[in-house]
Amino acid sequence: MDPITAMAAVNKAVSLIKQASSTVDNVASLGPLIGKYFDAKHTAVKAVKENKKSGGSNMAKAIEIELALKAQRDFEEQLKGLFFSSNNMDVWNSIMERVQQMNAEDSAEAAREKDRAKNAKRRQQEINEVLLAIGIILMVLIFGIWGLVELVNMNR
Repeated sequence: MDPITAMAAVNKAVSLIKQASSTVDNVASLGPLIGKYFDAKHTAVKAVKENKKSGGSNMAKAIEIELALKAQRDFEEQLKGLFFSSNNMDVWNSIMERVQQMNAEDSAEAAREKDRAKNAKRRQQEINEVLLAIGIILMVLIFGIWGLVELVNMNR
């Protein structure tokens, strides 16, 4: 997904939340919309990172990223204010604790995946080395046997 489309999805989620927050009485009814916002934000961040690898001006990308991040921080502060103004501070704090816990789990899983990939690469390298050693030993044996056969045939 390209960053522009991803950011459009984020902006759409923001506008839906703002519209819904003006018509609903409790924050809990905004849960699905808020979830969609954070899913869209995650997708947008991923798209911007992938787009960064494709080249282009670092200054343009830095401006784009920082402005988008600023807009998201501002909106998230408004969202936090929505929870606080509706006397749901404890819910917001629980959400933030859960996010930290899930981020820690994601980081740990990423580290485990990196270790698994590293171990798989090391195992493959060991297998390649063993196969190479077996190949060399077989070649030495074949040439040794061939040499012995030639030596025996020369003595006849």
